[in-house]
Amino acid sequence: MPIWSEILRELRDSAHSDQPPDYDGVRRKYLAALRNHSDRDVILYATAWLQKSEISPTLVSIGDEDIQGLMEVCHGLTSKKLDLILHSPGGSPTAAEAIVAYLRSRFDDIRVIVPQQAMSAATMVACSGDEIVLGQHSFLGPTDPQMELVTPLGHRLVPAQAVLDQFNEARRQCRDPENLSAWLPMLGQYGPDLLVRCEAALAMSRELVQTWLETYMFKECSNRSLLAKDISDWLADHKQFKSHSRHLSRELLEAKQLRILRLEGNDDLQDLVLSVFHATTHTFAGTNAAKIVENHNGRAFMKVAVPTQSHQTP
Repeated sequence: MPIWSEILRELRDSAHSDQPPDYDGVRRKYLAALRNHSDRDVILYATAWLQKSEISPTLVSIGDEDIQGLMEVCHGLTSKKLDLILHSPGGSPTAAEAIVAYLRSRFDDIRVIVPQQAMSAATMVACSGDEIVLGQHSFLGPTDPQMELVTPLGHRLVPAQAVLDQFNEARRQCRDPENLSAWLPMLGQYGPDLLVRCEAALAMSRELVQTWLETYMFKECSNRSLLAKDISDWLADHKQFKSHSRHLSRELLEAKQLRILRLEGNDDLQDLVLSVFHATTHTFAGTNAAKIVENHNGRAFMKVAVPTQSHQTP
């Protein structure tokens, strides 16, 4: 298996005196090899949030513009089976819903491959697959929604459940009027509709994951409704995980009965998936690419940090 350093050496060997390393060529070589091995169409969706923490989160998050990217890379694909390689910090749950709806209109069987991390809304997308492929180094994350709030300290992302819990605690403590002065500055920074929005966001997160699990991954299970509800409630439970960035291991997810395929169970698949991923992370480290949506034919939609916001590569 070409490890990270060996892919880097291959990239350095591809460089010439007047040309940089062939990042696109090396990455696409392994994407095509994965397609030949699996006999399934392959789409890579990956972002550089681990390599480029200084750039705007909108460049690396799941958003509505991703539909354009997926339309671009789905063009010309003929199989009804898809391997979706997913590496993302998450983003908009409503955009995730649109992505799932679009991909499910194109493919009957979707295998979601997570080479390292698919967090938050990306975990939601993973739960729409018929199967999730995880290595020992792969993680999903909680799906509890985050609310963007404007506070005296600036823009903050706050767990919806934490907001509800804080209001409940304030209601309890403010039965004693002496506590009002301590709570009023905190509560005064929230808008009047925040509690309703928090409750709606929590309900939507649970509903989407439950529906997708029941419809796809557990479609042949007699207890699919109960199983899907248990997992969707668990993933959205902020009290359970205490942090939205909590890394949920393969073993933990298997214990909840998610349908997991162990990447190490197939040496060829493991070699190809990790080669694609290593080549992708080198692309992020060595270029301005911030997001790559690409198929095994080399058709791609990319977002870059500079000098422009996006470009398309046919």
